[in-house]
This record gives sequence, C-alpha cells and structure tokens, in this order.
Amino acid sequence: MKAIRAILMVIGLIAILATAWVFWTFRGFDPQAPAVYWNMAMRLAETGNSAEATVWKRKVAEGLTFEDVDESIQSVALEQNIRDVGNLPLGDQVGLMMGSDWRKLKIYLYCNPLTAAKMVEHSEAYSAYLPCRVALVEDDNGDLWIYSLDMDMMIHGGKPLPDDLLQEALQVKQTILTILNDAAEGSF
Repeated sequence: MKAIRAILMVIGLIAILATAWVFWTFRGFDPQAPAVYWNMAMRLAETGNSAEATVWKRKVAEGLTFEDVDESIQSVALEQNIRDVGNLPLGDQVGLMMGSDWRKLKIYLYCNPLTAAKMVEHSEAYSAYLPCRVALVEDDNGDLWIYSLDMDMMIHGGKPLPDDLLQEALQVKQTILTILNDAAEGSF
C-alpha cells in the first residue's frame, strides 16, 4: 500500500511540475497560444504528419470539377478583395516534365500588401509566411481538396500582436477561411 501511495505522490508531483512548467513557458503569450499548440499536437498525434498538423483543409463538394473550383477560388478571392499575386499550376508542370498526365494541383498566391508590410515590420520572420497560399489538389482517389496554412499559430502562437496588427491579421485569416469554405461548396 505504501508503494502505491508513493507512486501516486510522484505522479502528482510530476503533474504539478508539468503544469507549472507550461504556465511558466507560456507567460506573456497570447491567451490562445496553449489551445493553438494543443490543437496542433492533437492533429499531429492523429495523423503522424507535421504538415497535416499545420494546415486547414476542406473537401470539395461532390460533383464539382477542378475547373469549377478553380473558378470559385478566384471569384471568392476577388469578392473578398484580397490581391491575387500569382498562381502555380504545378500539376500541369509535373505532367509536362513527366511526359504524361499527372493529378491536378494548383497553388494560388494571395496577399494584402499593406498588412504584409506591417507583419514584416513587426518581425521579418513573417516574410516566410508570405504570400498566403491556397492549394487545390486532387488526391489519389480523384477527390478534390483545398488547403491553406493554419494561420492561428502565426497570429496567436507567441506574444500578442499589437492590436491594430492583430485586427488586420484576423481579417486576412477570415478571408482565407471564406475562400476555403465557399470554394469547397462551389460558390461564385
């Protein structure tokens, strides 16, 4: 009985120390930071894939073609007033280089240049996240998916952003989520 009591005391002490370490580590961070990292850790544990843990994805509705969704992504982005700064038809390029058809894959590049400039002024490291990317990809089963970087880590994963920058970053996040959600349903 004493051995079980001692083991439980050690487990309790470890739990208290781990909790204290978490609170110490995240002091001064955005209040949402622990939840952001928890969600990322849960997706990583579920999938075993670090890329899956850091993206948002939406399955495209049945019956929509790649061309339908391509047009929808561009239309929703225009409606959301985010600047189209390019696209990369990677699937077509791979097909050309292989000399045979390859699955569909297109990357769209979007940016609010003034918000991007403010992010870089805040920290040059944010430049690695620019511009915002949306990917339309055909999986091995022929299903279409839309992906984008989960922006929560960038927005809430560290010390709080200044209020004005936070509001702009949240607006860009909402814009990207609107593109994902609406385009996956084929909205124009």
